[in-house]
Amino acid sequence: MTERSLVRWIRRARELGAAGARVVAPRDVVCADWVRMKCQFGCDGFGSSRLCPPHSPTPEQTRRVLDGYRRLLLVHCTHLADVTGLVVRLEREIFLDGCYRAFAWGAGPCRLCRGACQFEACRHPERARPAMEACGIDVFATARRAGFPIEVVRTRRDRRNYFGLVGVD
Repeated sequence: MTERSLVRWIRRARELGAAGARVVAPRDVVCADWVRMKCQFGCDGFGSSRLCPPHSPTPEQTRRVLDGYRRLLLVHCTHLADVTGLVVRLEREIFLDGCYRAFAWGAGPCRLCRGACQFEACRHPERARPAMEACGIDVFATARRAGFPIEVVRTRRDRRNYFGLVGVD
């Protein structure tokens, strides 16, 4: 993929509703075991779908997948509801543009079936993607490395920042 194409995909992410997007190298995406522990002990979505731990890829598996890419798009949104749908759509458009390895990671637990698919095959494989954090990606460290704002949300009035990722080439 050319630099010009990457600029086009960054612009497209904004058109789809992202607050911003940046190209990152695999080495700039931080994976850590503690991230899955935060899912297991702190998220009410743990184990609620086939996309959440313990069913999602481990940090080690995720690291190997990420290292198979040359460049990824880190997409910044200010509303959780926007992230996964946006990166899945971006993944599809990038795929149709000839990047057959395009793959998206979203944010938060899957809400497509409201947990009804926990023990059965996914009903929406074309739209369902694991969250970055479910795969052991340290979203805070990754966003900060890319120069995006992200802080712990302390009150309901605090600004929220959500991120998705698309492997490009």
